[in-house]
Amino acid sequence: MANSNAKGNRRERELVNALDETGFAVMRAPASGAATKRDLPDVLAGNGEEFYAIEAKSSAGDPIYLDGEEVESLVYFARNFGAKPRIGARFDREDWYFFHPADLHTTDAGSYRVKKQTALADGTELETLAGGPERTGLDDY
Repeated sequence: MANSNAKGNRRERELVNALDETGFAVMRAPASGAATKRDLPDVLAGNGEEFYAIEAKSSAGDPIYLDGEEVESLVYFARNFGAKPRIGARFDREDWYFFHPADLHTTDAGSYRVKKQTALADGTELETLAGGPERTGLDDY
């Protein structure tokens, strides 16, 4: 299990770096579900126009499942924080893809599911989420 957590942490840091490169101010909530009883997303990102609370999930295989409570907590936090809730999904050897929780498939058990083929066909790419590839520097102010 520790190996799985290490991979998840590595993927979250990868997402933080990718968002930073597109011009977002971004932070990772360390140990977001385990370290606190508060409803915290994995990543918070904002660029002055768009603000996101992101639950990041990765998988070597297919599909990715999210517990219903986990998604409800994300939506609750995002609403109170003033951010848009997003599920970030990354499959091995693929890029990050993003979904609004309402766009995910809901299972009969109340879980949410992202299949790799759905991510590739319907997910929002990082560059689109960020509004383009431009990064703002201090010289732009």
